[in-house]
Amino acid sequence: MTTLYGLDNCDTCRKARNWLKRFEVAHEFVDYRANRVPPETLKAWAAQLGGWEKLVNKASTTWRQLPEARKSPASDPEWTLLLREHPALVKRPVVATADGAVSVGFTDNGFKQRFGVGK
Repeated sequence: MTTLYGLDNCDTCRKARNWLKRFEVAHEFVDYRANRVPPETLKAWAAQLGGWEKLVNKASTTWRQLPEARKSPASDPEWTLLLREHPALVKRPVVATADGAVSVGFTDNGFKQRFGVGK
C-alpha cells in the first residue's frame, strides 16, 4: 500500500492523488495537518531523504515568516518540534510505499518511474 502525506487543500497533493487514481495505484491519503506525523516517522523520513534540508520546504511562506532563531534547528528534537508546530513546512507530498521507500514532491515522470506505470 502507498500512503501519500500532504495537505488536503494543496494543489500538488491533489495532482498526485489524481495521478495515483488514474494509474490505479492503491493508496491512502493522510492530511498531516489534521493527523500529525509522529516525531520518529519525521526523523526516519529525513534520514532516508538525506537530511532535514530535503524534507523541509524553505521556499514556503511559512518558512519565510519564521523568526530567524527558529530557522537553524541544531538537533533532531528541534526539527521535529518545528515540524509539529508548523506541519506546512514539510515538502508535499511525501510518498511512502510498503517497501519503506520515501520520496517527496510530485512530477508525472517521477511517479511513472517510482510506480513503473504509464511508460
